[in-house]
Amino acid sequence: MSGLVLALIAFAAMIGAVFLRVPIALAMGLTGFFGTWHVLGSPNAPLAQMKTLTYETFANPGLAIVPLFLLMGQFATRTGMSAALFRAASDWFGHRRGGIAMASVGACAGFGAICGSSLATASTMGQVALPEMRSRGYSDALSTGVLAAGGTLGILIPPSIILVIYAIMAEQNIVKMFMAAIIPGVLAAIGYILTVAVYVRLRPGAGSIDARVPWAARWRTLWATWPVFVIFGLTIGGIVGDWNWAKPGPQALFTPGEAAAFGTVATGLYGIATRQLGLTVFFEAVLETAKTSAMIYLILLGAEVLKGFLALTRAPDQLADWVLSQGYAPLTVLAIMLLCYLIFGCLMDSLSMILLTIPIFLPVIAVLDFGLSPEETAIWFGILALIVVEVGLITPPVGMNLFIINRVAPDIPMTATYRGVAPFVMSDLLRVGLLVGFPGITLWLVRFLF
Repeated sequence: MSGLVLALIAFAAMIGAVFLRVPIALAMGLTGFFGTWHVLGSPNAPLAQMKTLTYETFANPGLAIVPLFLLMGQFATRTGMSAALFRAASDWFGHRRGGIAMASVGACAGFGAICGSSLATASTMGQVALPEMRSRGYSDALSTGVLAAGGTLGILIPPSIILVIYAIMAEQNIVKMFMAAIIPGVLAAIGYILTVAVYVRLRPGAGSIDARVPWAARWRTLWATWPVFVIFGLTIGGIVGDWNWAKPGPQALFTPGEAAAFGTVATGLYGIATRQLGLTVFFEAVLETAKTSAMIYLILLGAEVLKGFLALTRAPDQLADWVLSQGYAPLTVLAIMLLCYLIFGCLMDSLSMILLTIPIFLPVIAVLDFGLSPEETAIWFGILALIVVEVGLITPPVGMNLFIINRVAPDIPMTATYRGVAPFVMSDLLRVGLLVGFPGITLWLVRFLF
């Protein structure tokens, strides 16, 4: 039996286990363990591998960023930053038809910049913005659809936990991944705002128009969001900015790990200063961070065990050779992979999708000629994969963000949310087509700064 066939059988068994509701970390780990046992002919081999693999996986200093950014997001969720962002955005956009829905997109983008989690962004902004839209007569479809879509901005706009994990898996520079995500993230927010504008013109009853807020009041509410801009600016700007003009070349203020620590401490100090982060809330945030970090680390370990099995079978290399021998156009192969992400989005969460597919897809992408350097190809593919994973979070019938919003408003039928999110899925697909056709859009900041 060839290594590729063995890997395909193991992959099918793993997907079957996921369907049976086996945790994805356990499904990947057991598949890798028993696959390695089969290839090497002894249970001692995978056991010996586990002895060192666990340490090697978790000793990666880049992983320290994950719990820090998660804790930063927990602090941001509990310190009223989301409400301040929404108030400012609604004062600036509310006088337009559908303006509160547009404001929700802007607030999701701002909150995603200090949260880094799609599910947390959707849940937090849903609790803040959904009652406001419903009280103003917005349709249930538009209200829930725009919040489910806006929540996905948390996964793309840096700092993003998934971007960090992808960079570690693909052995890419975390800072470059963050920079590559900024323009696609801004395009996503603009696309969602334009989608709302079109939606309310085709269905005038779906959104209302608020009274115009005086300029003085607008500036006051915008000023109230200064912690978000300061923390995001120093956290992200600190890892890319040229802070030492006496030396040639860019001199970053922070390493990524230091930036994560700074953002976490700054967000926590803001919560303490505003008396919104007491001991009880602090320990709740730490506990949630510990739970989420443990889940991510366990999934990552399972992915590494699976990756070791795939390396023994040489399946990724054989798959790459087979794709090259078929003479498929590179864009055709890329389109098939992106379609797989859309399908997987109906089965599992975003982190599991990335960790499951990168060891298989990335070696294939690396041998295809897109007219880019190997590093640029890996960065560009990572952003595309992340965007399509993001689309999977809002793709009916089982997109994760749809259920998060439904939990916030259980009285709204899920079918209404499906109708409301469909135009935003179309916006995302148009954006994917644009970024596939013009890789320079994604890579412009990376090329400019590095």
